[in-house]
Amino acid sequence: MRFLTRRLGFYLLTAWAAVTLNFLIPRMMPGDPVDLLVARLKGNVDPAAIEAMKRAFGISDAGLWTQYVDYLGNLFRGELGRSITFFPTEVSTVVADSLPWTIGLVGVATLISYVVGTSLGVLMAWKRGTWLDGVLPAATFLHAVPYFWVALVLVFVFGSTLQWFPGSRAYGLEVTPGFTWEFVASVGYHATLPAVTIVLASMADRILGMRNVMVTTLGEDYVVMAEAKGLTSRRVMWAYAARNAILPNITSFALSLGFVVGGSVLTEIVFSYPGIGSMLLKGVENEDFPLMQGIFLVISLAVLVANLLADLAYVILDPRTRQ
Repeated sequence: MRFLTRRLGFYLLTAWAAVTLNFLIPRMMPGDPVDLLVARLKGNVDPAAIEAMKRAFGISDAGLWTQYVDYLGNLFRGELGRSITFFPTEVSTVVADSLPWTIGLVGVATLISYVVGTSLGVLMAWKRGTWLDGVLPAATFLHAVPYFWVALVLVFVFGSTLQWFPGSRAYGLEVTPGFTWEFVASVGYHATLPAVTIVLASMADRILGMRNVMVTTLGEDYVVMAEAKGLTSRRVMWAYAARNAILPNITSFALSLGFVVGGSVLTEIVFSYPGIGSMLLKGVENEDFPLMQGIFLVISLAVLVANLLADLAYVILDPRTRQ
């Protein structure tokens, strides 16, 4: 309990630091988002409207401390400001509209990658010296390949050449969005290539990491003792070896879950997917400070929550952390 209390206090302090940096960094960058918006409107804006937009973007002429207090108050009310790219839409609306697409795609693909990759790593370590070792060169190659390269190859082969799957968009133009079977089927069909890209590019890391730790764990005394007691191979492999070897992989998985919220930017760009990564790119291209600020805040908090869940999993799986 003391361990969890310390960790919770650490994460609260880290969350405050992330919020503060999220406030300061955009204000340290050159340029003014209001000036950019006025330039897009060709300068035909009333001075009173300009002042109102500055207040809406949280960059009024007030002192930095006053802006910081107002910023924290807006955060507690769930107000992240208004996006310049999608003006006058609020940032919270833009994030809420794009976040489900990213979680649905990257989240599911990351979970599949973790389960399949970890299971293969356990089996390859347990049956090392067999034909399963042939998977290692392929896993090493995929581990070194960038996401976007895999995405481009899949689009060229299965999207353009064979035309088995669509190479862009989240659903078909002929489908009306809604909770219907036709829409769900279209979303799944269009998400196939992006999901396969993420699974292939990230699964190799799970395989190699789990196999290496598992090989080391198999030489521990408690594993040898379990085998000497005559326990079944399945029980020794999963209950004794894999349960202890999986701890580093849990940390890696927790970090992956945190960055799921940030999306796979390049993958979403290649497939024209309307996720949070695409919104972040548009924010950077248009110097949309409020949108970037809101997305970075959501990503930071997601990473902290994912790490807190990893600490809870450590307490359950490793009795030594309970002392």
